Amino acid sequence: MNVTFTTFDAPDFVGGPNSWLRGVLPFLQRAGWQIRVLFFIERGPPEACPCYRALTGMGIACEAASSNEPMFAQVRWLLRELAKAPPTVFVINLSIAGYLATRWIRRAGISSIGILHSDDAFYKKIFAEFVVGAAGNCVTDMVCVSEFLSRLNEDAKTATSMHLIPYGVAVPDHAATAPTECLRLIYVGRLVEEQKQILALAQALCRVVREVADTEAIIYGSGPDRARLEQCLEQENVGQRVRLGGQVDNVEVQKLMLNANVLVLLSDYEGLPIAMLEAMACGVVPVCLRTRSGVSQLIEQGKTGFVVDNRGDDFVTTIREIAMKPELWSRLSRASRAKIVTQYSAELNASRWVELLTDRSAQSPRPDASKRGLLRGVKTLDFLYTKLSQRNDETVRAT
Repeated sequence: MNVTFTTFDAPDFVGGPNSWLRGVLPFLQRAGWQIRVLFFIERGPPEACPCYRALTGMGIACEAASSNEPMFAQVRWLLRELAKAPPTVFVINLSIAGYLATRWIRRAGISSIGILHSDDAFYKKIFAEFVVGAAGNCVTDMVCVSEFLSRLNEDAKTATSMHLIPYGVAVPDHAATAPTECLRLIYVGRLVEEQKQILALAQALCRVVREVADTEAIIYGSGPDRARLEQCLEQENVGQRVRLGGQVDNVEVQKLMLNANVLVLLSDYEGLPIAMLEAMACGVVPVCLRTRSGVSQLIEQGKTGFVVDNRGDDFVTTIREIAMKPELWSRLSRASRAKIVTQYSAELNASRWVELLTDRSAQSPRPDASKRGLLRGVKTLDFLYTKLSQRNDETVRAT
């Protein structure tokens, strides 16, 4: 049995979907799956991209193409690569081209599985086009990573099979220790305004260190709004009490978390935040803004963490309560870690994926039949591209 994944990567790209991919593929390898990953790289050589570099280091077969090519060329490249070694299952992690290729992949008899990572506009469009859209374009299965995403789409009328498979993360042997001289807060993720509200988060952290004694904060990550964030921190003038920690590779994240006490996440929306799962696995207490997404399924208020109603008074009051009550932090830390161990471990996530992939592989046709179907898709795209080029040439000559 073999499975091919497709995803996106870039030299400074950090994000939950690729963190999940790096975590689950070793389990699939050990379960006997032959794995191949087809990357679309935004810029730079593939070796400069963290997910590509990590997977090739694991001995996983990876190929890469530029995401800057026209979408037609990306889809054609994908079909050609799949035809070289037709998989029994095709999984779309982060790839528009992967979804657009679905119509030909399904015609080749290969099951295609998409993943809803969030409830933002991008994934709403993916759902509309490739789950409840024209039947010939739809994926065979769609995996929802959170209970909220699963409930959101439970009434949809579609032939696509829907599945709830939450992320899973590794649980370290040791847990974070209780704060002594200082309560350390951290943020881990993309440095972007969209969704993450990174400037508002920085301002909230700066207010905390001003108003709550013996607190400090570190912001880890990279992203397009880093320069704006640096300017914001300079204007807030709190010195090193709120500082940037830089980009951190996935394998190093939990090592840093073990030195923290509280994970702060004040996003407008999320799917099922992997950074939060990783922190809770370390016994780091999550404090998150109330959203309609997967945060609520992880945090039991006052038991495994806190959900706050705003980035202002409620957030500051909650951090102050944790700082003043060491026994509260210890109780929350134990409970949050236990929740991940019992419900969100990497092993549990992988076992659910193995079950789904095994079921779909049983329905796959012979590789030679799949290859012929994929190559028909390539020929169709080549024909359409030739016609379009001729039409453009005629238009140019006419003008």
